[in-house]
Amino acid sequence: MGEWVVRQIIVVPYQTEWPAAYEREKALLTATLGAVVLASHHIGSTAIPGMWAKPIIDILLVVTSLDTLDLLDDDMIALAYLPRGENGIPGRRYYRKGSEAVHTHHVHAYEAGHHDIERHLLFRDYMACHPDQAQAYCALKRDLAARYHDDAESYVAGKDAFIKEMDRQAAAWRRSTQDAMGGL
Repeated sequence: MGEWVVRQIIVVPYQTEWPAAYEREKALLTATLGAVVLASHHIGSTAIPGMWAKPIIDILLVVTSLDTLDLLDDDMIALAYLPRGENGIPGRRYYRKGSEAVHTHHVHAYEAGHHDIERHLLFRDYMACHPDQAQAYCALKRDLAARYHDDAESYVAGKDAFIKEMDRQAAAWRRSTQDAMGGL
């Protein structure tokens, strides 16, 4: 019979080494995956200076083809990533590194042009430019982690409405910024 593993939800203060950890992993991924990778971005809370976060480096890969990326699953396994397919999000490939209980890296891969690419980058950039919103998000995550320290589903569900509102505000911010720059 399999062993049941409970993943603890732990949120920690921003760590200055997170950007360097992303850069190291980006180098490994791009060297391993080669031409299928068009771009790599550090996303999620570890990409936002000052943000409290689960200490997991989230990486967004923009790829030429998910079908081609799927052919490289053995290469991802060689880098200690567990391929999880779409993992609930159509048009994405998700990979997790680390043990069942402690994840260290998540890779979210999308084909160029997928709408979630811009959404992830815009959320990151909006939070970095709006410290009051970022601090509200920190407080929410700390509260949820305290309440749901062993319930990842409830932790994620508790952030959902806030993230959707920030996505809406970030899109309006982008439009106003583009309008101010003459539509660039």
